[in-house]
Amino acid sequence: MPIEQLLKIMQQLREQCPWDRAQTPQSLTRYAIEEAYEVEDAIRQGSIDEIRNELGDLLLQVVFQSQMYAEQQAFNFDDVVQAIIDKLIRRHPHVFQAEQYANLSSEQVSELWQKIKQQEKQGQTQSYLSDIKHGPAISQAEQIQKKAAKIGFDFATTQDALSKVHEEISELEQAIQQNNPDEIQAEFGDCLFSLINVGRKLELSGEVALLSTIHKFRTRFAFIEDQARLQDRSVHDMSLSEMDQLWEQAKQQTSS
Repeated sequence: MPIEQLLKIMQQLREQCPWDRAQTPQSLTRYAIEEAYEVEDAIRQGSIDEIRNELGDLLLQVVFQSQMYAEQQAFNFDDVVQAIIDKLIRRHPHVFQAEQYANLSSEQVSELWQKIKQQEKQGQTQSYLSDIKHGPAISQAEQIQKKAAKIGFDFATTQDALSKVHEEISELEQAIQQNNPDEIQAEFGDCLFSLINVGRKLELSGEVALLSTIHKFRTRFAFIEDQARLQDRSVHDMSLSEMDQLWEQAKQQTSS
């Protein structure tokens, strides 16, 4: 079966490929996130070939992680599959025990699903923030901040939140001076979190604002590439000074 071949290939890569061998579960998480976004984009674009290929890339991340944990004798791919099988059956009694749950409406099915989820969590300590889904970091940050604000854990004013940004930037500068990679990453994350909080206080969506800036950057960089082509050149051959001059021209065009 293809899945068995894929599992064998993954095992071989972990044994013989230097890059694959060097990876850890932690180092690969960014790729799982990236591949999930690629799947979303392919589905939005509607290309069947791309959807199939991107789903394969996402599946690879599951197989890769499973192989690494199998090497630790924690669990393997079959255990992952069995876990989701058990969960699907457990959370769909209206399907697999239909005689006991006949003719449920969509709303009743949703209520039953939530009830079963709560039963699964019985005995576990639940945080006030537990219902916030793990997803895109900006969205998580905004939802966490909004929920914390509901119980009064919030800055009184936007200016107070902005002052926190300046404080975090100062701490980032200190970490950079000390050349401590772990501290640099931690302080950089604090800067982002604090800046998102300012956006929340201003009733701005961090995701929308960042996507707008990304679009602006892409547009201006495309202008640089177009100008380079008009000169029969490549951006790879341009100096920083030349690109900066074209960037300023692009800014003038987009602001006019």
